[in-house]
Amino acid sequence: MNSQMKTLTKIIAVLFLIAAPFVLTAQSQLYNSGIGGGEGSNPMGGGAPITGSFMILLSLGIGYGAKKVYDIRKGVVE
Repeated sequence: MNSQMKTLTKIIAVLFLIAAPFVLTAQSQLYNSGIGGGEGSNPMGGGAPITGSFMILLSLGIGYGAKKVYDIRKGVVE
């Protein structure tokens, strides 16, 4: 029974992963100047700048990687 349950769980998970992109797609509204909604001339994502946040995340990632390398080398030397 346990083996059948694991198999069934795996099948359901695979089916969900295959079906999710088709079911969970968002449709953008066409621009209607009368109601002020829709995409208009803004780029996808609303025109939010990501450069500052990206640089912060990149530097934190590099720092974390450097710390991991330092800890590994320190452990090997000792």
